[in-house]
Amino acid sequence: MRIGIVCPYSWDVPGGVQFHVRDLAEHLLRRGHRVSVLAPSDDETALPPYVVSAGRAVPVPYNGSVARLNFGFLSAARVRRWVNDGDFDVLHIHEPATPSLALLTCWAAQGPIVATFHTSNTRSRAMIAAYPILQPALEKISARIAVSEYARRTLVEHLGGDAVVIPNGVEVDFFADAEPRPEWQGGTIGFIGRIDEPRKGLPLLMRAFPRIAARVPAARLLIAGRGDTDEALAELPAELHERVEFLGMVSDEEKARLLRSVDLYVAPNTGGESFGIILVEAMSSSAPVLAADLDAFAQVLDDGRAGELFPTGDPDALAERAVALLGDEERLTELRERGGRHVRRFDWATVGADVLAVYETVADGAAAVAPDERTGLRTRFGMARD
Repeated sequence: MRIGIVCPYSWDVPGGVQFHVRDLAEHLLRRGHRVSVLAPSDDETALPPYVVSAGRAVPVPYNGSVARLNFGFLSAARVRRWVNDGDFDVLHIHEPATPSLALLTCWAAQGPIVATFHTSNTRSRAMIAAYPILQPALEKISARIAVSEYARRTLVEHLGGDAVVIPNGVEVDFFADAEPRPEWQGGTIGFIGRIDEPRKGLPLLMRAFPRIAARVPAARLLIAGRGDTDEALAELPAELHERVEFLGMVSDEEKARLLRSVDLYVAPNTGGESFGIILVEAMSSSAPVLAADLDAFAQVLDDGRAGELFPTGDPDALAERAVALLGDEERLTELRERGGRHVRRFDWATVGADVLAVYETVADGAAAVAPDERTGLRTRFGMARD
């Protein structure tokens, strides 16, 4: 198949959607499909051969974070050219409700469109108010995918319609086969995320760490992600600074080795999460997981059977659970084994086949079926109208 994928967020600023688009594109390429990805990027960014730059992005506050998006007349012209030159059998756009390349592609495209919705959010007056503007573009979508039940719920509440749930994917064996680093082992708690973004929860982990360190003498923190390290350490007692190591931005290989090395991976996020890909990567690496009990995290962790949960935003509860786990090797082993079994449902071998089945349905069937059958297809993939 000729597949065009649109990434709304800047390729040069790593994030969950960008990683999802990258991994999906590479999975499809390995399956023999022709794939082109359109994404914002800076001029100096080295891009894979399958990525086409739509130009520089600008930062826009979005869902408790800052998204780097690309939108405007010049971008619209680039989108039209890419769509026309690609002659795609199917277009797969991500986050079409954002003012981004995805929405521009909806406006420009004529053929089958699949859309994936990643965002989980409380009821947004802005999105509801924008619906009359979005509606003509969104009605062109042939099939909707949500990465979790909570992303699906956000879609239903804000935009109507429905979606089939297909989770984010991970190359499980890539993480499972990574080589641990001995210097990162022994009482190590891992954290990966933007350290200057409060909703990722590092300040909460920092508040919990003195209680952990007081009861687990070997405990230390291993932190990967960009941000101001001095600010991150500001509230931590000076005598504990030497027990915190910042790695900065890490490659995929280094991330896998980190997760294979830590005794416990902690996800202290405080909200705004629709899935939790880092939890899947940690389970793939056999890292026991302790996570905030956000709905999306609980779903990924099989309601606490594949990883432990603590009350969101509670540093005391985080510390208590971390201390208990670090002192209970039998429980850590149990979590490694359960997580390793559970995570296979997120492997790209499964997730990619599900996505491809949606592509094939809308590309091969929609134009050929009778009107009543076409209505059935739209109902199946969340596009039925009242």
